[in-house]
Amino acid sequence: MLAEPLQQRAIEESAAARAAVIEVTRLSKVFRTDEVETTAVDNIDFVVREGEFVALMGPSGCGKSTLMHIIGLLDSPSSGSYRFLGDEVAQLSERRRAGIRKHNIGFIFQSFNLIDELSVYENVELPLVYAGVAPAERRTRVAAVLTKLKMEHRSKHYPLQLSGGQQQRVAVARALVSAPKLILADEPTGNLDSRHGEEVMDTLRQLNREGSTIVMVTHSEHDASYCDRVQRLLDGKLVGAH
Repeated sequence: MLAEPLQQRAIEESAAARAAVIEVTRLSKVFRTDEVETTAVDNIDFVVREGEFVALMGPSGCGKSTLMHIIGLLDSPSSGSYRFLGDEVAQLSERRRAGIRKHNIGFIFQSFNLIDELSVYENVELPLVYAGVAPAERRTRVAAVLTKLKMEHRSKHYPLQLSGGQQQRVAVARALVSAPKLILADEPTGNLDSRHGEEVMDTLRQLNREGSTIVMVTHSEHDASYCDRVQRLLDGKLVGAH
């Protein structure tokens, strides 16, 4: 019975020695209208270090999607500090946030967000096109990531010709192709049956074991069991971790 706590302590000490990818301090996000003020994220302190796989969990409306948007530099906080890869980014302009996102963050969405008119290859290539990567390097990187995700044989197919699990693997490949420092996954198995959901979670866990830092929003306790750490939110506040 002693081995498990000691093993967990070793994992925590190892994580603590790594550099922080995400470090938020007293972070808040308030949405205001003429009549209503809603605090979606309330004075949060939160750190994710290199190589961690962290789940954000909580009921609908608890603030986890808002926190994910801030972490992903899709939105700015109302107050507090957000350091990404050591740099303060809380109040950057959208243009500067977009530049950081493009080169450092890969997104995986519940609804896949693939473009039906583009082939698998073209969907995966798209972030590299936006980043201005040369065609020869694009070909090399897309081929490598499709092989890694076991989707190279589907490179000429279109999203609607694929199963849900295959579409999500393409979305994972698209997130990986830019070699991001951080992968953000928003309910990545939410539109999948249990078998395909298991395949996606196995893929994410393997990517994490190979060094990827992943933060995942999920309602699924089963999916959260793949993570190193579960962080729970309620009414915009962090209420515990394990």
